[in-house]
Amino acid sequence: MTFIREIIKAIRVTLLLWLLTAIIYPLAILIMGQVLFPFQANGSMMADVEAQVIGSALIGQTFTSDAYFHSRPSSVRYSQGEQASPTGISGASNLAPSNPALLERIVEQANQFRDDNIQPLGELIYTSGSGLDPHISFRAAREQLRRVARARAIGEDEILPLIDRYIDGRFLWIFGEPGVNVLRLNYALDLQDINRQ
Repeated sequence: MTFIREIIKAIRVTLLLWLLTAIIYPLAILIMGQVLFPFQANGSMMADVEAQVIGSALIGQTFTSDAYFHSRPSSVRYSQGEQASPTGISGASNLAPSNPALLERIVEQANQFRDDNIQPLGELIYTSGSGLDPHISFRAAREQLRRVARARAIGEDEILPLIDRYIDGRFLWIFGEPGVNVLRLNYALDLQDINRQ
């Protein structure tokens, strides 16, 4: 009889733990996120003036035009194309430092930056571990400033305040380094162009 009671007790405890950890806790976190942090809980999706989603402020995107600041390169392709989700996929190349393909890509990228009179900083050449980094350093943004100002036919002094405005600080004021959010900065530049017309 005690054996059957112990089995019933174990089943009750298992069901209670399942109810707490699989239903109540996730539901509470979901509701709390939607109430307290709705922008972050829904992926930090940014929309343009026409309410079209242009991307997530937390996930890097590819910018190739000289009129935009370029993000850190990614070994996985950031979401692109009409059917692509703006949230991207994560991954790294896992190429060894001695891999000829990696060395060739890095040298080619560095030479391209030198041709554009941009100092080939590590974060503009090397991919991030996740492939999704949305930030570049203030220094990397400054290196690209001349190219962007020339392509947009505006003064560098008109862009500098935007760079300063879109610097995200350290996480919890101690972790990581401050970085410029590239998507927010590029969108602010587009808005500035629209307002100038």
